[in-house]
Amino acid sequence: MVKKKQLTRDQEFEIMKIVLDKFLLLGVAIMAIGIYLIVNSSHDLAMSFAVLSAGLLVIIIFGMLIIREYNFLQH
Repeated sequence: MVKKKQLTRDQEFEIMKIVLDKFLLLGVAIMAIGIYLIVNSSHDLAMSFAVLSAGLLVIIIFGMLIIREYNFLQH
């Protein structure tokens, strides 16, 4: 059986940052689409705010994951 390599705390934190940066990028992209839809008057305003809210939700989840994982890595 092949033994897996153990990562140091710094390596784990760097990998976590890379993954969570993708969530941040996704949240900002969704919010940008929502803002574009709000500015573009041809779309329904309620749907535009729903898209904007979805992006905000992704960013809030991103923040919660960072806080939880950072506290976990400190112990």
